[in-house]
Amino acid sequence: MPVFRPDYPVRTPRLALRPFTPDDLYPLHEFHQLPEIARYLHHEPRNRAQVSVLLQAKIAGSSLSADGKALCLAAELAATGELVGDCTLFWLSRPHQQGEIGFIFHPGFQGRGLATEAAAALLRLGFDGLGLHRIIGRCDSRNRRSARVLERIGMRREAHLAENEFIKGEWTDELIYAILRREWQASSQRL
Repeated sequence: MPVFRPDYPVRTPRLALRPFTPDDLYPLHEFHQLPEIARYLHHEPRNRAQVSVLLQAKIAGSSLSADGKALCLAAELAATGELVGDCTLFWLSRPHQQGEIGFIFHPGFQGRGLATEAAAALLRLGFDGLGLHRIIGRCDSRNRRSARVLERIGMRREAHLAENEFIKGEWTDELIYAILRREWQASSQRL
């Protein structure tokens, strides 16, 4: 398969998803440094140096050439160009045509449906762009906002894994959601 590079920007009704650039350091750090962003993730809030390293990897993730890689997209408000989210499409397996989506949004922009728009666009990229058969989404079971986003885009909860990870000094449960290409094609949630 040739390199998959979306036709940027990927547009939703209110967002433009585009490759990360060096200019994204300050706005990306602005929300990656917050404890509420890291609460349900494996890492602690990130300092500026850590976000700088992270950003370099995200800049390199503007296309997909092999499974095991990630497509990293900055979510900006289409009206203002303000960076409000960090979105990822992981290509898990070429032989099994599997992918995974992930998203982090600045708390000041949560609760507006922006993550839902971005997540739906990630499904479109995975199914239409990469030709995936199945895409999953995972979250800490306490992260009800992320779970609701996955449900809104038509994913079904396939598993509740009890105390399967030891994160930040405690056992945590994980929810796994999934959707098949044929389910997504038939869904009214499709953008």
